[in-house]
Amino acid sequence: MTLSFKDLNNPIPDLTWSQQKALSQGEVLVETRSHSSWGGAVTAQMYLPIARSSAWQQLIDYPRWVEYFPDLTKSEVLHQGQVKHLYQVAQKSFVFLTAQVEIYLNVFEVEGKHIQFRLEKGTFNDFTADLKLKDFDNGTLLTYSVQATPNIPIPTIFIQQGMQMELPRNMRQMRQVLCAA
Repeated sequence: MTLSFKDLNNPIPDLTWSQQKALSQGEVLVETRSHSSWGGAVTAQMYLPIARSSAWQQLIDYPRWVEYFPDLTKSEVLHQGQVKHLYQVAQKSFVFLTAQVEIYLNVFEVEGKHIQFRLEKGTFNDFTADLKLKDFDNGTLLTYSVQATPNIPIPTIFIQQGMQMELPRNMRQMRQVLCAA
């Protein structure tokens, strides 16, 4: 999964040479930021040593997302069409507390390049996610951005810390599943 120095001379805009090198060595790059007074936002990027078309076909198999994200217990397509409707349930255990969230999403796809997830309804005040794919070396650069505000007041710092710790683990799991197919 390592890129050659030659490949890193063919840069991806908006990424430094050191970021591209880190990605090529399997690191997941994560950037968190504030989003509303009780929410958080995060962007994660990773390199997939598979063709973009292969990654795309697997990523639009939404019921399979339970394999990518361990806390996701259900991912079901309710309606197929130009706009897909997706229902997802996740469960997260904390020390003495288990929280369950459910979300109904409108899903917009730009074939082979971009998936947008927009909140229809659920246990969030707001939720958006964007997944983008770009060719990178002999594989694919996957960029996943999420911003969300839960409907229970949790300080932003805790939301951001949770996202920063959980998303890289989830992304590594996603890469493992995608590349094993």
